[in-house]
Amino acid sequence: MGRFEYPQSHSLSGSMSLLVESVEHPHPLALVEPLPLTRHPAAVYLSQISSSSSRTMGHNLNWCARILSAGQCDRLTLDWAKLRYEHTAALRSILLETHPPSTGNLKLTAVKQVLKAARKLRLMDADDYEDAVSVDRIHGDSPLRGRLLKPEEIQALVKVCIESETAIGTRDASAIACFCAGLRRSEVAALDYSDCDFTTGGIFVREGKGKKHRQAYLVPGGLELLQNWLNLRGRRAGALFYECKWWGEIVPERITSEAIALRLQEWGKVAGLESFSAHDFRRTFISNLLDKGVDIATVQQLAGHSNIETTARYDRRGEERKWAAVQKLGF
Repeated sequence: MGRFEYPQSHSLSGSMSLLVESVEHPHPLALVEPLPLTRHPAAVYLSQISSSSSRTMGHNLNWCARILSAGQCDRLTLDWAKLRYEHTAALRSILLETHPPSTGNLKLTAVKQVLKAARKLRLMDADDYEDAVSVDRIHGDSPLRGRLLKPEEIQALVKVCIESETAIGTRDASAIACFCAGLRRSEVAALDYSDCDFTTGGIFVREGKGKKHRQAYLVPGGLELLQNWLNLRGRRAGALFYECKWWGEIVPERITSEAIALRLQEWGKVAGLESFSAHDFRRTFISNLLDKGVDIATVQQLAGHSNIETTARYDRRGEERKWAAVQKLGF
């Protein structure tokens, strides 16, 4: 059997030597025997967050487990309770050299949360836990991801959906209205009929990121798009967005967030738009609110961010805003 190799393009100094082990023998950090999921710190942590966050953090934990165990373990076969300061410090060093700060910190957060669960499960003593989680966050700015959608691009998307004269197009135009209200794709997929106020255009987001609830509102014109879909779907309880077949059949089963994202990409191609993601609607929503002078605390509430700094990172108004601000000054 070979040895675990990290890409040679990265100079990881001595930190990697703490992690590289022969794969011919069980790794020292591997579980000796399986733990029941109710006692497994990674499983306990992931069970306490939303399904979309659980998928993301699960992938991050798998990556960290492979690095920590020289490729031998995943998140369920690593014995997280054995981690000590030297392991988390080495992991941080690797993340510092291989990941943007935001991505590296997300992985560190996942590990720290698992260690917190291990402490609460009495699998780690207090001193070992405090030392292991004492590693600092990775500092620095990451390049901004995604892009802002222009009003005419969103209008073009809605237009091609409506002009298709299909159930799929009617549904997706309605979903776009929800995206324009700042909802994440997982939140759009999770909407129920009962979550909508057809008088005010209010949308109650149940268990958004972090399992937090919030009230959102459709932008002008959004309620009409939603009503068009309901005329086809019917006004019965259950998932708001059903699956639709290409021949027009509406199947009363909840559409997945992945399916919604793929449909948006397909409509974007039909409309001749540059590449974009479902999350770009959310970036656009937040940035446009800030551009209209809405105070950041209100934007934070509408976006469902627990930290106002997260809201600020979505600000894509750029240099024009800074220039305009300076022009207000004078001698």
